[in-house]
Amino acid sequence: MKTVWLLRGGDVLASAEVAESLVDRARGLLGHSGYDGALLLRKTRSVHSVGMRFPMDVAFLDDALTVTAVTRLRPWSVALPRRGSRHVLEAQAGAFERWRLAPGDQIEIREPT
Repeated sequence: MKTVWLLRGGDVLASAEVAESLVDRARGLLGHSGYDGALLLRKTRSVHSVGMRFPMDVAFLDDALTVTAVTRLRPWSVALPRRGSRHVLEAQAGAFERWRLAPGDQIEIREPT
């Protein structure tokens, strides 16, 4: 996984890891007892929290990385695909509220220089 900056409107929200491989997407945040930052799951339309130790904030993103929907996922739950979603952003529960992340927000991914 590579580490990037997660931005909205030019403002850095958090550092993020990008899971592009099938193995990285399947693993997600499993095995973590908490998580600072975010995890972007490319080419993923739904997620589950089976085996997770903490609740997650989940944002569904379209091809342009616009947030189409957000939800909170308790451990041992499933978030079904949302219409138009192509990617999923995960963070520890409460992060999206701190970042004020909401549907309609345009996310930008930038590699550290």
